[in-house]
Order: sequence, then structure tokens, then C-alpha cells
Amino acid sequence: MGHCFSKDKSDGSDSEQAVEFVGGNVHRVTSKEDWDQKLSEAKRDGKIVIANFSATWCGPCRMLAPFYCELSEKHPSLMFLLIDVDELTDFSTSWDIKATPTFFFLKDGQQIDKLVGANKPELQKKLTAVLDSVGNHGK
Repeated sequence: MGHCFSKDKSDGSDSEQAVEFVGGNVHRVTSKEDWDQKLSEAKRDGKIVIANFSATWCGPCRMLAPFYCELSEKHPSLMFLLIDVDELTDFSTSWDIKATPTFFFLKDGQQIDKLVGANKPELQKKLTAVLDSVGNHGK
């Protein structure tokens, strides 16, 4: 699970690139029940949740996946979730997802911040701000 992405170089084509969206400490959410369970765990453990609403066909999502995995490894005090908008269409719609990737920052199940788009510096900035707000840098 430590590898965030892999590349199939058998034909030398980048179009056949395979990206692992789940790695590090990223948990894949496969149902509404799974989501509820993860939010309950986070609340119990006092963890802030970063929920990444993504899609396997989305180029920017694929580009950001390894960085998201890396962040999850650097910040074990946070819970990193991945929701595939195509697998959980109704659930994603209930969160008003208009573009992928969309990141929600949740504390006790409530949204405290949001980021739309694959903007690494902005994601890092928001993550740092959230950590600062709770005085916890995962170390």
C-alpha cells in the first residue's frame, strides 16, 4: 500500500499510465455506511478528515493522487478519504460536487474548509491552516 502510483512502461506510452489512487494512509470509501463509519472513527479519535472526491478518468486527479498519498503519510493525525464520484454518484451529488478533484476538510463531521481543483500549493496551505487551527502537526 505504500506505493501511490505505478507506470506500465511495457509499450512506452504514457497514455497507459496506471495510477494508484489509494496508498499511504488514504482510505477508500465504497459506501455511505463506510463514510459514516470513517467519520465516527475520526470523531472518536479527534481527527480532522480530508475527503477527496475524485475520478479515475480525471487527469488532474491522477496527477494529484501521489501527492495526496504523500500527505497522508506525513500527517497520520488526519484521516484521508477517497471517494470515487462514479462509484458513489448519489452520495457525491449530495455533497454538491461540480468538479473533480474536490477536497472537503471536516471536523466532527462538519465542513471547515473546501478546495476545488488540483492545486498542490493551495491544498498544502489549507492542510497547514487546518493543522494550525487544532495545534497538531501529526508528529
